[in-house]
Amino acid sequence: MSTETDTRRDAWISITIFLLIVGATSAVFHWALVTLNPTSLYVGPLMWMPAMAAFATLLIRGRSIRSLPWNWGRWRFNAKAFLVPVVYVSITYGLIYAFGLAGFPDMETIGEWRAETGLADLPQWGLIAVMVILLGTVGAIRAMSTVVGEEIGWRGFLVWEMRKVMPFGAVALVSGLIWSFWHWPVVVWYGGGDALTQMTVFTIMITSMSVVMTYYTFKSRSLWPAVMFHAAHNVFIQNIFDPLTAYSDNTSVWAGEYGWMIAIVTTGFGLVYWFKARKEGL
Repeated sequence: MSTETDTRRDAWISITIFLLIVGATSAVFHWALVTLNPTSLYVGPLMWMPAMAAFATLLIRGRSIRSLPWNWGRWRFNAKAFLVPVVYVSITYGLIYAFGLAGFPDMETIGEWRAETGLADLPQWGLIAVMVILLGTVGAIRAMSTVVGEEIGWRGFLVWEMRKVMPFGAVALVSGLIWSFWHWPVVVWYGGGDALTQMTVFTIMITSMSVVMTYYTFKSRSLWPAVMFHAAHNVFIQNIFDPLTAYSDNTSVWAGEYGWMIAIVTTGFGLVYWFKARKEGL
């Protein structure tokens, strides 16, 4: 049997073991979130299940955890990976505001931020600037502590095994679909709208993000750009732009992670990086 055939067989075995473990262990916390309470006590461990599955798979396969791409890599890849979500989230909400699909800012959020910071006399624009800086730095660092658990599994382990048996495009799309399916129980139970529409929108967004994240993972040979990307996405959409958005009757169709605008914009970014990867021979 050829070495290439052995490598492909071993990769498929590792992928299968990983998916079985991450599915089984995640199901426990999905069950807790859906039937008990959507508390961070369950969300945090859930986000670390991909990492635990990767570690367990490596142990079963007789490989070292040190074989994962822990190296920090070049700063420029980490910086670019962090900035990409900042740009596409800004474009998304800029379009939402420009088309009159929502108002800006949400005064309830402004009031909460004044109380939280104690900056009662600061002009509104100054308060927003302070919170964007704080959330974009301290908040992003805090977010990394949980998203790193996902990224060790998805971009630290899974995509590298898949690359042994698939080209870049297939790796990006298939890993993105798996990542989105993993989120579906929470989307269905806590999305707050039509489940089928929200799963569709969320899957488009996540799969498009996966293309960009896979690109930076392979370019840097490191899992850290994906951690930076994931943290920036979560913070800028969940903690900055969406809270600052004044919702009207039709806003939820377009805004947030279940809104069509983010799906449209991230699809554009995904296509750009898809062709970029092909041009660079990834």
